[in-house]
Amino acid sequence: MTKKFSSAFTLIEMLVVIAIIAILIAMLYPAVSGMQERGKITQDMNNLRQIGLATQMYLNDNDGALFPASGNWMQAIEPKYVPSWKVFQSPFDRRTASEAPDAAPVSYGLNANAHGAAGATDPLLSDKITGASVFILFAPAQPFDKHGTDTSVTVSKTSAGSGGAQAGGTHSKGRRIDACFADLHVENMSWDSFSRDTATPNDPSGSQRWNP
Repeated sequence: MTKKFSSAFTLIEMLVVIAIIAILIAMLYPAVSGMQERGKITQDMNNLRQIGLATQMYLNDNDGALFPASGNWMQAIEPKYVPSWKVFQSPFDRRTASEAPDAAPVSYGLNANAHGAAGATDPLLSDKITGASVFILFAPAQPFDKHGTDTSVTVSKTSAGSGGAQAGGTHSKGRRIDACFADLHVENMSWDSFSRDTATPNDPSGSQRWNP
């Protein structure tokens, strides 16, 4: 008597296959997420480099004077020094891109101290900034809720963007953030170093980070 065997998967076999697929996905997801985040970090730093280079050209044309306190620093360098508003939007900013100044998302802010002393009307001269390699000029201004015509897109010691306190960085689970310094180098730095405004034994330049 010939025995007939079914070629179909049993329920247990199907559950085993599903479990293996789920394990493989769980193993691959962190790697894929990490690659995506590294790509965003690279784009974020490239945006800051372009803004830094545009600022250098602006300084060359304005005798080394930074942006007036009453002006709009984005409109001062766009479109003459940067090709489009897209450079002002961080890849970590999920808002819809736009080229209209009144709707274009702006993710980066200018250090509030780059305007000079409180109440100053004249632009700060770049050669008055001491410690240009540690003075942060541009950084993400969180929360991301500003647009191109907003003149308040600045980053201060305790607040950014809309004036609310920043809870952390833009990536690495809030532990890191990108910044463009006054000497125009761009750095992926820890949130702890970014937010520190006083000197410590391990960070003697902390007090210069936000003060010209």
